[in-house]
Amino acid sequence: MRQPTLFLTVGLPSTGKTTAARRIEIEQRALRLTKDEWVKALYGHENPPSAGDVIEGRLIRIGLRALELGNNVVIDYGLWSRDERSALRRAAADLGARAELRYCELDRAEQRRRIDQRQAEAPHTTWPMSDEELAGWAAQFETPTPGELDGTEPIDAPPAGFATWAEWRAFRWPPSVS
Repeated sequence: MRQPTLFLTVGLPSTGKTTAARRIEIEQRALRLTKDEWVKALYGHENPPSAGDVIEGRLIRIGLRALELGNNVVIDYGLWSRDERSALRRAAADLGARAELRYCELDRAEQRRRIDQRQAEAPHTTWPMSDEELAGWAAQFETPTPGELDGTEPIDAPPAGFATWAEWRAFRWPPSVS
């Protein structure tokens, strides 16, 4: 039996994550789990942060179950923090699966152009994003290291206050909206 792979798309909005995820879905016969599609289907024009975290967590649970069953999976959302990526790399390893990061990056001008184009051509697939929001998100984003990208860097220990990455995942991605 082949070892399944958890593909993680990493990057800021409109950098090509969903395009990459769709390609992985076909080329690697992977279950694609795209958060924005679920948020749009459930909330329309709203994008409530607390619901987004719950949806991410639910998609992760589905993805981990699919890995456990031997299927490739692609998680398609930003995964801006190293902790998020480490938690998912650890979860994959715990299931005997590989994890592979796909980092998508663009310069700010091209990112803005893509956001504007998507808003004009397919507003039902996105939300308006201001330059101030983009700058704030870029400041929060933790760029993956070369070792994260090629899989040679060991997975960090969970953050202080958490005994395991599973415990941290349950905190980061709550099971319900409060």
